[in-house]
Amino acid sequence: MNELGQAVRDALLTPDPRAKVMATRALVRAWRSGRLTPRFTMPMPERPAWPAGLDLRPARDMPRRGRGGSDSNRVALWHSIAHIEFVAIDLALDMAGRFGGEMGAGADFVSDFLSVAADEAMHFALINRHLAQLGSFYGALPVHDGLWEASHATRHDVAARLAIVPMVLEARGLDVTPAMILRVRGQGDERGARILERILADEIRHVRTGVTHFETVAQSRGLDPRTCWTAMVNAHFGGSLKAPFNDSARCAGGLPRDFYAALA
Repeated sequence: MNELGQAVRDALLTPDPRAKVMATRALVRAWRSGRLTPRFTMPMPERPAWPAGLDLRPARDMPRRGRGGSDSNRVALWHSIAHIEFVAIDLALDMAGRFGGEMGAGADFVSDFLSVAADEAMHFALINRHLAQLGSFYGALPVHDGLWEASHATRHDVAARLAIVPMVLEARGLDVTPAMILRVRGQGDERGARILERILADEIRHVRTGVTHFETVAQSRGLDPRTCWTAMVNAHFGGSLKAPFNDSARCAGGLPRDFYAALA
């Protein structure tokens, strides 16, 4: 049997977007069917492989995206969403591969984050197909490295990674997606609106997955989860938590307002 760690590493180092989606789906199927042994002897890469020729820029150098309903603005919006979901595949894979041995390869942690990776792969495939219908493709526009930088900065500690990626970055997606749904639907793009509604529903579950495992880690260290999370955010997140918040979605994801309000 092949080991799970090697399969995760191979998927992370797959640069072509469609091939990465297929590799992710294949390893999740193999894990669920018991065809991968729960071993993690291979180190995870310092960064995943992304498409050759991708115009990767610092966030401060990204061109400002217009908010009107022109074709170019619509493509820019969907391209930015595609990049978020593409990187999210790698974030979930790296979570499972980097910390799976530490968290117990037979426990829920690995299965939960591989399920997240499968969801992100599906999201990316839907969005990339939508981009194609708009006459574009992933890689046609510049992208930034902020999401992976946040992940890389927390590679030393599973608690820090859980605190920042699901509980800050993905939770932020819960805040901004409803407005995007209204904007896209207002442009007459009902199919796009339904895609975003599906992503929002899945991301609530992803945030809850992060919260659940973060609480387990904090309690195993004898720490209060809320106090620990606040300390992790202050230490590892470069910005502040910005309102407005989607309080109902955050609460459904295990983040009631009193959890994060003090950091807003």
